[in-house]
Amino acid sequence: MRTIDETISVSPQISPADVTELARAGYKAIVNNRPDEEEPGQPSGDAIRAAAETLGLSYHAIPVTHAGFSMPQVEAMRAAIDGAGGPVFAYCRSGTRSTNLWALSEASRGTDPELLVKKAAQAGYDLSSLRPMLDTLAGKA
Repeated sequence: MRTIDETISVSPQISPADVTELARAGYKAIVNNRPDEEEPGQPSGDAIRAAAETLGLSYHAIPVTHAGFSMPQVEAMRAAIDGAGGPVFAYCRSGTRSTNLWALSEASRGTDPELLVKKAAQAGYDLSSLRPMLDTLAGKA
């Protein structure tokens, strides 16, 4: 798990058993950025959702495929973060798509892309390929 800032942490795929630890750690919402059946043996989103809801966490499925990001996904991520009422935990295969979608959603609020790049880098993620899109969304292009 990698913490980007006080609002969000990201990681690779989680299991239903991991949700208990996330709830204990104070997370209020889980965002799944991975399509079901992307990889054999991957836990289903429904299994993660069931575990989350049992523990009082909200769950949001915003799958990102090889097709890339869309504005509805960016808006859904922003809404998930805004509605969480506390820290959000997002996951995908490696944490990269979750980090990228977080950055795009923050840029769409007008957050400075340089700050987003810095936060992601501190968590071990490189946003350089997204920088033009971040600048556009933030109104800096």
